[in-house]
Amino acid sequence: MSPLSSNAPHGQSPLRTVQVLGGGNAGSSAHVRSLAEGLVARGVRVTVCAPMEADRVYDFTGSGADHVHVPRSSDPVSVAALRTACANADLVHAHGLHASFRTVLALSGRTTPLVVTWHNRAQAEGPRGHLLRVLERRVVRTAAVVLGTSPDLVERARLTGARDARLAAVGLPGQRRPVVLDDPDRQRPKVRAELGAIGRPLLIAVGSLDRHRGYDVLLDAARRWRDLDPVPLVVIAGEGPLRPVLQRRIEDEELPVRLIGRREDVAELLAAADLALLTSSRESRSVLAQEALHARVPLVATQVGGVPDLVGDAAELVPYGDPVALADAVVRLLADPERCALLRERGLRQAASWPTEDETVAQVLSVYDELTQPRPLP
Repeated sequence: MSPLSSNAPHGQSPLRTVQVLGGGNAGSSAHVRSLAEGLVARGVRVTVCAPMEADRVYDFTGSGADHVHVPRSSDPVSVAALRTACANADLVHAHGLHASFRTVLALSGRTTPLVVTWHNRAQAEGPRGHLLRVLERRVVRTAAVVLGTSPDLVERARLTGARDARLAAVGLPGQRRPVVLDDPDRQRPKVRAELGAIGRPLLIAVGSLDRHRGYDVLLDAARRWRDLDPVPLVVIAGEGPLRPVLQRRIEDEELPVRLIGRREDVAELLAAADLALLTSSRESRSVLAQEALHARVPLVATQVGGVPDLVGDAAELVPYGDPVALADAVVRLLADPERCALLRERGLRQAASWPTEDETVAQVLSVYDELTQPRPLP
């Protein structure tokens, strides 16, 4: 069986796989959708176990896969539903820590090979942090192969006890050709007018309004930009539990920041932006960073997790939690069009080095083949 095609030989059944997603973030959910489509196109039978709301957003059934609703919970009912869905699988592939742990419970007592992909690192302090480390050890020591989307995740899996940990080839789902900056059909003026950024720099951040995104630091930095003329406008696209807290700060401190909620037009927002901002405390293979470099938008990002390996020299990197460094980097770029032009060109070169969706599917299939093909007798 070729790693590029799992069409079964004559008389054999096609490879049957189950992809397990616990709800997941946008990056891992889009990855599973892309992977399912690629696997189905190569003759693999795919079942995606994920919450119903994930299928509504990512349309796993539209890829040709079957979808089984499994709630994002490790209670006995959810584990039993997952165990039933995996009953006839040749291989199970789980994405994310919680989905992986649920899968370990569901496969208990079975010899079905388990592949795990870590898309990011779950972090917490105190008792919850201890629990997460226990779950990590259980998962990596059970999995036949652990795929990490960044080198730091691969190293963590090895240190935690993985038998086989490898760097995952993860293409950007729906990868687009770079935006042509002088394209007359671009919607830049219209988008900028909608956001209130006429005659002033527009800075875009995208991601859920959660603590690890570092938006409190971004607001601290924005306070330092109020003295610039014109004052840059920061637009944050995303929703989450911190929205009331962030909105209150924006209003109380009169910060040049807008929260615009979850958006489906991130590509258009980026195309209209002068800079993209990634301020998280942890990132592995950031979708925003990839989108920004593909769109030739200069990126300022925190130097955390897998970000440095992902962007190389094609972004301005700053320490996490340092609003002064973040503010200074933004001010320097806004005043230096030559540096911005250099980052755009470097971004295109860096993006060209990333794996494609086809290469992602090919790598995954090669792993599946290793784990499911009969080994010759010694």
